[in-house]
Amino acid sequence: MTYETIKASDGSGTFKAYIAMPEAAQNGDKCPAIIVIQEIFGVNKELRDKCDLWASKGYIAISPDLFWRQEPGVDITDQSEAEWEKAFALFNGFDVDKGVEDLIATDHYLKNLDICNGKTGSIGYCLGGQLAYLMATRSETDVNVGYYGVNIQNLLDEAKNIKAPLMLHIAEQDEFVPEEARTQIIEHFKNSDLVETYSYDANHAFSRGNGVHYDEACAKRANERSYAFIDKALK
Repeated sequence: MTYETIKASDGSGTFKAYIAMPEAAQNGDKCPAIIVIQEIFGVNKELRDKCDLWASKGYIAISPDLFWRQEPGVDITDQSEAEWEKAFALFNGFDVDKGVEDLIATDHYLKNLDICNGKTGSIGYCLGGQLAYLMATRSETDVNVGYYGVNIQNLLDEAKNIKAPLMLHIAEQDEFVPEEARTQIIEHFKNSDLVETYSYDANHAFSRGNGVHYDEACAKRANERSYAFIDKALK
């Protein structure tokens, strides 16, 4: 495992980020970069594996610890009641605006790497899906992808700020995103030239490989769309 230290833009401290390097970057070539944004379980094995997968596809992949202001180094799963309780406590105490600032600081860190070609994007899940949407509205990333993002329906007033391609994967059986909210999001972007939305007959976290709601077919379809979408923007 390789971790880097990133300075918070507000001067409040530093945070760790797991980083995976593609073979081309290790050989000195410049590569695009992707920020893999955590769920409510921290930068756990699922997120690290996703970074490693993106590295195998030729990307510098990084996953910053966004819970560091509450508890640095959170690394839990969805496999026990105690872990769920901790995850929701962290989620409820999370400052979304500060989280976006930390993601933007991570983006700046990537763009200042000698091995980065200057093109960056983000991909996030659950809480990270919301944050990927906000990266589309608030940052200078070149592409963003969100999986079953929560609370996006209450942030649609920011959609006017989107300047780069955004893809949103929506779970039709999502217990954390009501049907009314899902419909609102889809309707809002149905005529957009920059935003693509896709729905899946699956529950929240259908692409979490070790999760109780993992749906292999839906995950495969969503991931293939994401890979092509990000490749088009960054390669």
